[in-house]
Amino acid sequence: MAAFLTSLSSVVEIVLVIALGFWLRSSKKFDNNFKGTISFLIMNVALPLSIFVSVLDNLTREKLVGLSGGLIYVLISFALGYLVAWLLTKAFRIRPGRRGTFINMFVNANTIFIGLPLNLALFGDKSLPYFLIYYVANTVSTWAIGVFFISNDDPTKEKGAAKGKFNWRKLLPSPLIGFLAALIYLLTGLPLPELVDKTFSMVGGIVTPMSLIYIGIILADAGLKSIHFDRDTVLALLGRFVVAPAIMIAIMLFFKNTTSIPSIEQSTLIIQAATPGLAVLPILVGQSHGDVEYATNVVTTSTVLFVVVVPILMQIVQYI
Repeated sequence: MAAFLTSLSSVVEIVLVIALGFWLRSSKKFDNNFKGTISFLIMNVALPLSIFVSVLDNLTREKLVGLSGGLIYVLISFALGYLVAWLLTKAFRIRPGRRGTFINMFVNANTIFIGLPLNLALFGDKSLPYFLIYYVANTVSTWAIGVFFISNDDPTKEKGAAKGKFNWRKLLPSPLIGFLAALIYLLTGLPLPELVDKTFSMVGGIVTPMSLIYIGIILADAGLKSIHFDRDTVLALLGRFVVAPAIMIAIMLFFKNTTSIPSIEQSTLIIQAATPGLAVLPILVGQSHGDVEYATNVVTTSTVLFVVVVPILMQIVQYI
C-alpha cells in the first residue's frame, strides 16, 4: 500500500503541473507559437545537456557494460510488439490510414515528454541510465521502423508507387547526440569541470517541469471533449497499456531465471513500456494522409489514462 500511495502521489504531482500548462494555454496566457518554442528549448537545448550531465553523474565505464543486458530486453520486447500489433491489424481488419498508428501505439512511446519526467518522479536520477537504454531503442525504433509502417499506410498511395525517401538524420535527434557525446566523454575518463557541470545541470533542470507543461498545452489544443472510444481506439489503448508492459514483464521473468536484474532497471523498463503514445504521431500520420483524428484521439486518450495506469502498474511491479 505504501508503494501505491507513493506512486499515486508522484503521478498527482505530475498531473498538477500538466494541469497548469493546460490552464495557461486554455486561458490564452500562452500564444500559438509558445508550444513550438518550448518544444525546441527542451529537445535541442535543455534535454541534451541534462542527459549529458546525468550520464556522467550516474554512469561509470564498468556500469556501462552492465547496461547491455537492458538493451537486449528492450529490443526483444519491441520485436514481439511489432509482431503482435501486425497480426492484430490483420485479425481485426484495421482499415488503411489507421494501421500505422495502431502498430506504433503497441511499440513506440512518448519517452521524452512523459516517460522521462515520470521516471524521475518515481525512481529518481539513479534510474536515468536504464531510462536512456529504453530511450535510445525507442528512438531508433520510431524513426527506422515506426515511420515505415506509417508511410506505407497511406490510403491515397497507389499500389506499387515509389516510397518516399527516409530522412536518416531523424535517427540522431539532439537528445540522442547528447547521450552519445556523454558516452564518448565517459570513455575518455576526463573529469567534467565543475563550472560546466553546474551550468549544464541548471539548464537541464528545466526539462521535467517544462515537459509537463508542454503536455498540458498539447491536451489543451487537442481538447478533452474530442476524446472518444471506438473499437480501434480501445484496441490500441490495450496494446499500449496491457500488451506492451505484459511483454516486458514476461521478458523480465524469463531472464531473471538466468541473470540478476536490478529492481530499479526492471521497474524502469516496465513503466516505460506503458508510457503513452508518441506526441508526434498525428503529425507523421498527417504527412502520409492517414486518419489524423484517430491518431490524435489515441495519443490524447493514452496521455489522460496513464494517470490511472501507472499506480496500478507500480503495484504489479512489486510482485515480479
